[in-house]
Amino acid sequence: MPYFDPFSATFWSSIGIAALCGGIVGLERQLRGKPAGIRTSILICLGTTIFIHLGALAGPGADPSRVLGQVITGIGFLGAGVIISREGTITGVTTASVVWVLAAIGATIGLGHYSGAIALSLVTVIVLWVMDYLEERVSATFGRGAHKPSEGKTPE
Repeated sequence: MPYFDPFSATFWSSIGIAALCGGIVGLERQLRGKPAGIRTSILICLGTTIFIHLGALAGPGADPSRVLGQVITGIGFLGAGVIISREGTITGVTTASVVWVLAAIGATIGLGHYSGAIALSLVTVIVLWVMDYLEERVSATFGRGAHKPSEGKTPE
């Protein structure tokens, strides 16, 4: 398979698209001062792409979809480590979700759907921007519940 031939265009296309997509999402996270920034995002996307390619190289009788299933499980574990409960407030859920989406984008690249991966990266950033904008504009509504406890009340 040409995926792991460093002299092939397919190899470098895959690496470049993974770095681009991870960088698109990671830049948004970095600019907002979030824990999973550019480097982390690129590495998650790149790592998932590599694992999907390796699953395809497993040989006859191997089931590459098992690699995808294990990546999903591993990324879920990684994301769970980002979620923190502090003083009754849970933080890191969005970062954990972004980590999971980055793995999905990496899997999309690993399966050869480059334009779809770029589109998903842009949609991810748009969702993050739009929701941040809405949270700022409608702070009275979003200010209750999990995002910010009401004055004088302890979250349940």
